[in-house]
Amino acid sequence: MKPCKKFVALFCMLFLVLLLPVGNISNADAATPSIGECVVEISSRRFLFERNPDKRLPMASTTKIITALVILSEGNLDETVTVPKEAEGTEGSSVYLKAGEEFTVRELLYGLMLRSGNDCAVTLALHHSGSIKNFARAMNETAVSLGAENSHFTNPHGLPDEEHYTTARDLALITATAMENLTFREIVSTKFYEPRSWKNKNKMLWNFEGAIGVKTGFTVRAGKCLVSAAERDGMTVVSVVLNSPQMFDRSEELLQTAFETYRMKKICSASESYDGCRILYDFNYPLREDEEEKIVIQNELFTESDEIAGRMKIYLENRLLFSQNLFIIN
Repeated sequence: MKPCKKFVALFCMLFLVLLLPVGNISNADAATPSIGECVVEISSRRFLFERNPDKRLPMASTTKIITALVILSEGNLDETVTVPKEAEGTEGSSVYLKAGEEFTVRELLYGLMLRSGNDCAVTLALHHSGSIKNFARAMNETAVSLGAENSHFTNPHGLPDEEHYTTARDLALITATAMENLTFREIVSTKFYEPRSWKNKNKMLWNFEGAIGVKTGFTVRAGKCLVSAAERDGMTVVSVVLNSPQMFDRSEELLQTAFETYRMKKICSASESYDGCRILYDFNYPLREDEEEKIVIQNELFTESDEIAGRMKIYLENRLLFSQNLFIIN
């Protein structure tokens, strides 16, 4: 299997990013540089909260989110994989694979994400790319393609390495894309994988309403790390905490505050008419209650056009959120 050259995320929107902090989430002491935190709404990629978002930090087994993403981007999940000798006895968390055993890619992904199997990570990486070095190259190419430009990966499991790091913002972007993959979402939201009697280590699935994933992590160097995702009322939010002593409590606080502060609002609809024109795409965006009246829609109509009648632009406090063509209604 060839290394992933580039993971391409397809979006219907031309402009879809607005970085505004929540600002009222407690304990947001930006003077603590060893802790990184981010909260992002996945469909808009709007960051709802940030704390040291661009600080480069180790992330332990939350690395496995991008490992799974690379595998899922170009792989047959039912393909049989023979466990290589290099994977047996891999340091750290393990599902105790034995060289010569056979598993499907799907089974190895469940072992990777539910039980944090470092041996699963090595097996998948070698199956995909032939070497850890080549797989790390695929991980880095994927990260860059997603806008995660302050990360660098040297292995598929997250064991300590000076050149293996990410940021809270980068990991949030990576996870947002991963959560758009239905197979990934199914895996990380699974509490028990019965065929192998594997229980998910992520306590958020039991303790937080609407939780749907995604990955825990810990090494002495990285501290406690947790990437969480939850969905309520049509809004899916990802939180990232790196080197957080109370990672579960902090993640619950960040997610709960995000849901209490923001609501997904439909700004425009493809089923409606705008200045006698139609659009192709709905646009939904997470907004605070005080922001709703600050949304401005500007329609620029062209004087001559066979089909495209103009351009719709949507602003929040003079910041462009979204732009799309207006079409003549036939």
